[in-house]
Amino acid sequence: MSKLRFGIIVFPGSNCDHDAEAVCNALPNAEAHLIWHKETDLRQSDMIILPGGFSYGDYLRTGAIARFSPVMREVTKFANDGRPVLGICNGFQILCEAGLLDGALMRNANRKFICKFVTLKVKNNETIFTSEYEKNAVVRIPIAHGEGNFVADPDTLTRLKDNGQIVFTYCDAHGNETPDSNPNGSLENIAGICNKSKNVMGLMPHPERAAEALLGSCDGKKLFLSLVRSFMLQTH
Repeated sequence: MSKLRFGIIVFPGSNCDHDAEAVCNALPNAEAHLIWHKETDLRQSDMIILPGGFSYGDYLRTGAIARFSPVMREVTKFANDGRPVLGICNGFQILCEAGLLDGALMRNANRKFICKFVTLKVKNNETIFTSEYEKNAVVRIPIAHGEGNFVADPDTLTRLKDNGQIVFTYCDAHGNETPDSNPNGSLENIAGICNKSKNVMGLMPHPERAAEALLGSCDGKKLFLSLVRSFMLQTH
């Protein structure tokens, strides 16, 4: 039986690469390997993950330097071929800098680094990343970022809404998208988006840190299980 091969890109300053690797290797019908940012061979990966951390120390602007790493040329080709790419936290920032996702991530509205569990609403469960969730499900996943404030111009925001590209939003425990449930000031409480083709997604929360009960939540595991399910359906 074929296994979904996750390729996890490691930049100088990545610190969630091994977390993602451990979660992926624990999934049924899946395996993961790390790919150094200077490599230009994605090693037959079926799925690419850009993990969280502080690539290049977040100098200049989050994700701005990592976007020019040699491996990103191959990641861009991979994405443009319609193959799945997931960016988590710093990975989301890199995808925006690389032009693979719309908008940008700015400093949190309170100008502070925020590390805590938040609740999210699954706005679109018809993607390869979210098929295991119920639509509008409320899930509990942690964040850890200083620049997670999603911004976009009005035309871009309209396009994201019209195309179903807003995948996750910050909400309260009852699923209400309120100002108080928005930890960083993100436009429209946006926590995660995908591209128009739905094969590239970025989100600021860390699903790999919510994949087993010992960590306080298993809600993030369904994201990875969704990817395995999608792969198995395509290959069998």
